[in-house]
Formats: sequence, structure tokens, C-alpha cells
Amino acid sequence: MAATKRKDQAEQAGRPRGASDLWGTVDFPVKRHVSPHGQVTAVSMMKDEGPFVIEWVAHHLAIGFTDLVVYTNDCSDGTDDMLIRLEELGLCHHRRNVIPEGIRPQPSALNYAQDEPVVGLSDWVMVFDADEFLSIRHGDGSLDAMISAAVAQGANGIVVTWRIFGSGGVVDWSRAPVTEQYLLAAPQSWNKGWGVKTLFKFDPDHWKLGIHRPKMKSKWIKTEFPDSVKWLNGSGREMEDYFKFRGWRSITRTVGYDWVQLNHYAVKSVDSYAIRKMRGNVNNKKDKYNSDYWSLQDRNEVRDDTMLRYKPQRDAMIARLLEDPVLNRLHHAAVARAEARLDELRQTEAYHLLKADLARASQVPLSQIVAKPPVARDKEKIAALMSDVEKLRGQKQKEERKEKNKAPKEPVPEALYLEGPLDAAADLPMEYVANHTVKLPLDYRVFTATALDQIGKSKFERVLARKLPQIVPKGARVLEIGCAAGFLGVHLANSRVDISVRLQEDDPALRQVLARVCSASGRSVNDRFDLLDSPLDPDPVAAAVAMVAGFAPTVLMLSDPRLGPDRLAALLPQLPLPAPQQIFLTGRLLSRWHRDLSGVAALLGALGYRPDFDLDPVQALAFSAAPDEDDSEE
Repeated sequence: MAATKRKDQAEQAGRPRGASDLWGTVDFPVKRHVSPHGQVTAVSMMKDEGPFVIEWVAHHLAIGFTDLVVYTNDCSDGTDDMLIRLEELGLCHHRRNVIPEGIRPQPSALNYAQDEPVVGLSDWVMVFDADEFLSIRHGDGSLDAMISAAVAQGANGIVVTWRIFGSGGVVDWSRAPVTEQYLLAAPQSWNKGWGVKTLFKFDPDHWKLGIHRPKMKSKWIKTEFPDSVKWLNGSGREMEDYFKFRGWRSITRTVGYDWVQLNHYAVKSVDSYAIRKMRGNVNNKKDKYNSDYWSLQDRNEVRDDTMLRYKPQRDAMIARLLEDPVLNRLHHAAVARAEARLDELRQTEAYHLLKADLARASQVPLSQIVAKPPVARDKEKIAALMSDVEKLRGQKQKEERKEKNKAPKEPVPEALYLEGPLDAAADLPMEYVANHTVKLPLDYRVFTATALDQIGKSKFERVLARKLPQIVPKGARVLEIGCAAGFLGVHLANSRVDISVRLQEDDPALRQVLARVCSASGRSVNDRFDLLDSPLDPDPVAAAVAMVAGFAPTVLMLSDPRLGPDRLAALLPQLPLPAPQQIFLTGRLLSRWHRDLSGVAALLGALGYRPDFDLDPVQALAFSAAPDEDDSEE
């Protein structure tokens, strides 16, 4: 049907299909982007977003949307007037959201958008909120290039996962661009931040627009149409079949950020939040902007400055938009209104109470955040609503996963640390959990999901944590090269008062975590516990030999992944005397190189070491020096 409409409507050069008579009535040097993928449209809803309209529009024009359709309701700060002017300039489409009684503003706007000619005649559509900005890592960062990559895979949609950005500790109001001012975000692994929005090929005859993803119309579910739907995740991998029919969040199997993410700036600064709280929200949710919401959205664990790649294009676009005198006046008037309102709020007790409340809310650790869905998930109700087609497809994929999991798998060491570069500079509020004698942080910035689960259950590296204190010789000197967060070394020092421990780690982020682990676990540097400052680079073999020579360890633990098989082959024969009695290959070294260490084991055998201690090889490869023949005779 949409295809027929396109044929029936003569499209003027550079003019979007379905545009109103107001569109482009004022000549302006900035022209609408022409995409090889046709009409690529962003749909949004705004209320009193005046200070941020220009940046939102400039950013999404700069990355390659051809059309922006924005619905407004009850604006008091000129947001609607700015969008009307942008429509006159031929850069946006403004529509009124006249809300029927009993309908929330956002669903009301989407109902209108379903029948809006600009949207219905578009080729690709994505629904946004005003605090969401698309951030593309793929290729040159353009929407055209990313869509081309998706189309090359035969895809007709991309499911984009949120990345929640916090206040970054900013309290005061600022006129700086949102995407430049807030560069701290939740970790990618934090599943409570995995809401999605969907960029997809739109045909209003087959799809009904939704906030997070479109809904397939019932009449097509039992046809061949679902087979034609192929959506990718944010890393360019095909989504699972269930998402064609329902769902609004990524799951562990479908999440991905390699290509694209949706930066969600839900809180901004404390001052911005205060203004928003005092003027309501797009869905009229009672007391949505409370301290619980702030705790959920004020996530600042990881720096993500990907958005800065767009700064030159965005700034240039903002400057050109503000060359229009009408738009310039409206923008600065909106900013002035916000700042005047803020001045009023700062004189009230409510503002200062809110500020203190939010400061407390910012201290809630990530692991203690509770994100409750709007309605509790009812599995039976969901099952009842599912069509036979959905059930069959879902069951088929479930059986395929079971069959795949039945296949014998080679046991492999678990990766417990994320791959770098890591950033743990900020000493954030963090929940510490006792694991044996050590308190470990539930730090999403450095630990993998597997490790976080183990830490939360007090089971981090539990087999080694149990056995090492039993097998390390009395009065031992323990050296671990590449200790990461230092769990095993700190545990040994805490549980065996007769031994000396020296730990080495190069990665700055892991050294910061190590220092916090020591502090939380009551482990101070003294004559039997030390942290080396010596780096492995630029010559890991020579550096490791020097560390061994300087400490003469009884027990040598090699855990740095840079000490791969070739370097171990060079290092082990050079170990100075007296040689370590015990050698362990563990940690990140083992998880990175476990398939390639057979030659190293043979070399250790030639050097007089034998496998020992009955440890599972996925936990550690352990060797002890064979006793001298004279000792064995005695």
C-alpha cells in the first residue's frame, strides 16, 4: 500500500514525500540530506525542550537523517515555535499532539505518526525521545554507511540498545552541548540499561509504530511476512526470531554495541533535572522524576566519548541553524526562560531538598539499583497472547539452543576481566562483597558478567582460593606477575601470616582496583606484602627476569597475558637461582593462551618441574620442582 502511495505521489526534487505546505517556504542555505536509502525519518515527541532542540536537530541532521518529525503538546517555552520555524526552513516537520482523554502523550503522538504522510511514506523510521541521541561507531559514523552495511546482510532493521549517561557529577546548569558535557555512562554489561529503540524499514500496512519497536499487525503473523523480517542487533548480528513479535529490551544473547548505541541522557545536571521535575513528563507518570529514577539513570561508571567524533559536524550545523534570526531569537529566548525558571527554583526549599536527595541517590551502587518494569512480567499472560506462529518459532529456537548445548564442549578457563582499555579512575560508590578473606567490588568496569556473578555469590576463583593457602610452602615468598585486582595475592597474605607476597600489575585501571581491594580488605603494604611499580613493557621477558631476581620467590605465579607461549619459552630457562619451587600459570594468561601452552608444559618438564596439586587445568596449570635424587633416597 505504501509503495502504491509512493507511485501515486509525484516527489519534487529535494522535497520529502508527504511534507506539508509549510515545509521549505523560507529559503535557507542548509538543505535536507539526500540519502541513497530514500527517506530516513526520526520521529520524536517534545514538551518544553527549548534549550535542547537545536542540538538534537543538528546532531540527527549531521549523522544523516533526511527527515525529523516532532510532535509537541502544551509547550510553554517556545519549543513548538522553534520546530515550526525549522519546518519553514525545510529541515523538520512539526505536528501538534492533541491528546485524547485517557491517552498518554507518547502513545497519542505515535497514533498520529502512524497516519502521518511523511512517516508513512518513509523508507526507514526510528522513534526517539528528546533526550536520546544516536551514536554510530560503525565506519565513518554516518547513518547511510550503517544502513548500507545492514542492507548488505539482507537486513531491514537494526535494534539499537540504550547506553545510559549520567550527570557526571555536574550540578549547575550549563549551555554546553549535552553530547559534549556528559561523557560518563553505565557499563555496556549492565543489563538494567538494555532498553532498545528500532531503526527499520517501515510500511504502515504491516507495522504499527511503538515506543521501543514496531508491532507486527496481526493479519500478517500467520503469513510468510515474518520470514521476510531480518533485524540486526547493535553489533550487526542477526536478532533472534522472538523479537519480530515482542520485547523491548536486549538480552544477553542479543545485546551489542559494536556498531551503534542510543545515548540516553535522562537526567543531565541536577539543575536540568530540577527544571524537568517541575514541569511534568511526556507520559504523565506520577512522580517519575524522583530519587529512585535518578539513581537508575545517573550512571557514571565508564567514560564514553564516542559522541565527540561528531563535534565538528554538530557545531557547524548548530552555527548554521542559528544564522537564521528567527530561530536564533527563539532559541535564546528558550534558554533565558529556563535560566529564569531555575533562578526561581533555587530560592525555594524544595530545590535544596531535591539537590540533597539527589546527592544521596547518586551514592547508590550500581549493583543495588532496582529497575522495576511498569507492569510486572506475567509469563502466563504473555504465553496466552502469543500466536501459534510465535510459539512454534520460539520453541524451535529453544530446541536448537538445547541441541547446540548438548554438543561436548572443550572446557576452557573463564574470562574474569574485561579486555582493555579499562577505565576505573573514578572511585565510585561500589558494593563490596566478601570472597574468602578479601572484599571485592561489584565493578562492571573491569569484571566480566561471569566474574560479577561469582563475586556476588562469594565464589570468585573459589577453588584456587581454597587450595593455594594449603599448598604454598611454609615461609614462602610469593610473586605474582599480572595480578589484576590482586584477589589471590591479597587472600594469601590475609590467610597465611608466615608468607611474604609481592604483586605486580601494569594496567592502570586494575592497579586502581587493586588499591581499593587492599583498602577494603584491610591489607596494607608492609614488610611481607608489597605492590611492585615495575612495568613489564617494553621487554616483558627481561622485566620478569629482573622481578624474579629481585625477590627470589619460592612461588611464582604468572598471570599477565603478555607472557604468551613464546615469551614463556624465553623466560623460563632464564629464571635465576634459586629457582622457584612452585610455578602457576593462571589468570588472564591462562584464559588467553590455554590452547597453546602444551609446549610450555613440556619445557617446564625439561627444566625439572612436574604437574602437581591436582588442580583443574581451566583454573591453573601448576608445577612443582621435582625433588633431588639425593633427597628422595634419604
